[in-house]
Amino acid sequence: MAKKHTRKRGTRTKQVINRLVFTRENYLIFFAGLLLIIAGYVVMALGGTSSTWSLVVAPVILFIAYLVVVPVAILYRKKKPEDQSQQG
Repeated sequence: MAKKHTRKRGTRTKQVINRLVFTRENYLIFFAGLLLIIAGYVVMALGGTSSTWSLVVAPVILFIAYLVVVPVAILYRKKKPEDQSQQG
């Protein structure tokens, strides 16, 4: 028969479980990205088929929103005070 192994839960696993991944700043940056995405599609819809707005400006806005702002919202993490004191 196989023995049943039990693991003790350390304080580290409890700290990771209780900590929220996204903070208020993450949600604000993500909301700004969503607003940019909506604005990009609105600009694209308002411009004509061959206008500069729908062919240049709207794709640039969407590019910035999808590939810059939304990933920053996901990856952003505020530095802890002890991290800042070690650098300076």
